[in-house]
Amino acid sequence: MSYTILMIASTSFFSDYGNHVRIWEEARALQRHGHKLILATYHNGDDMPGLDIRRSWDVPWIKRAVVGSSRHKLYLDVGLGWRALRVALGARPDIIHAHTHEAAAIGVALKRLFHRPLVLDYQGSMTSEMLDHGFINRKSPFFAPLARLERWLNTQADAVMTSTYNAAGLLQRDGSVRPGRLFALPDGVDTTRFRPFDGSPEWTAQRERLRAELGIPPDRRIVVYIGLLAPYQGTNVLIDAARILTARKPDTHFLIMGHPDPHSYRAYAAALGVADYVTLPGRIIYRDLHSYLALGDVAVAPKMSLTEGNGKISNYMAMGLPVVAFETPVSREILGEHGIYAQLGSAEDLAAKLVRALDDHELAQRLAGALRMRAVHDFSWDRAVRRLEEIYTIARTPDPIATTAPEMEGKR
Repeated sequence: MSYTILMIASTSFFSDYGNHVRIWEEARALQRHGHKLILATYHNGDDMPGLDIRRSWDVPWIKRAVVGSSRHKLYLDVGLGWRALRVALGARPDIIHAHTHEAAAIGVALKRLFHRPLVLDYQGSMTSEMLDHGFINRKSPFFAPLARLERWLNTQADAVMTSTYNAAGLLQRDGSVRPGRLFALPDGVDTTRFRPFDGSPEWTAQRERLRAELGIPPDRRIVVYIGLLAPYQGTNVLIDAARILTARKPDTHFLIMGHPDPHSYRAYAAALGVADYVTLPGRIIYRDLHSYLALGDVAVAPKMSLTEGNGKISNYMAMGLPVVAFETPVSREILGEHGIYAQLGSAEDLAAKLVRALDDHELAQRLAGALRMRAVHDFSWDRAVRRLEEIYTIARTPDPIATTAPEMEGKR
């Protein structure tokens, strides 16, 4: 059965980072399976080929992508709500699919108005994200009301799906999702495009050209990172680790790709004396990402949030790269026994584990091969979309027979 889906994303789609990649790949997979999809999102961001995007009203003083918690979202979400309503009036969707709790708040109103099921794509806790970004603190008078709002939104969704089993477990213990309505749908990856470097002359020439464009000396081994640049993502700690590691191994280089504000992190690297060993090119277009990741000898995932997903890891895995990550439940869930783990928040231990990955070639090759196999077997988007279709069917069923136990099957 094919559905008409109204997807609501309270973000500046598309901006080449984790949550946006999930939205894009979900939408593409759903369309490949014959579903009609319309995406309502903020006024700014890149248009993506083949995707029907309806944007909220223009806000001329905001041109850059709005990342994370921001006071600007108060009125941006009003504009998004109006656009989503207009779309729903015309399209009469079968499913309302909301990315983030802000979008779910809009979705609740549309659910009641049009009597359509609401699916919440849970990327992490709304209040935890606000804490991570320093938008609020636990002593703020807004913290408790926002936590109650988040919990209420969880209860209003006809299905809640998380990007990790860890997040599903947290919600299950929290009890804010109705029984039979909680599902884990891990981030996927296009394993055809994201694949190990094959040594072909064409790809070799491309790697050499990219390396020269980035100004990375040819004799250096490269540690790659892709994602948002922010303290809770571990960017500061990663640059601290670069200082420690390159003092010991000056043949190592860090390619730290992403946005926003790479200028501040370039200044931070310069202040630590490692500007010649750290390249921050800024935003990398998603369609080109595999070419940049192919420059890497080792990939790093220093994210320190304990509630959010970490979709970049599946890209690393598909590329056949050994991965060093901070010890978190999400990292463990994705990498399993094939990751190299550093003590959370420790630049010294992160540097030590990166040295291990760079120097122990046998270990690196064994882990990289296992991670590639894991990506192909467990993280295909075409496989994930079949599960998503099942979730839509359950969301449309008033009294599902399913219990929470089967939903957690396949936990790795």
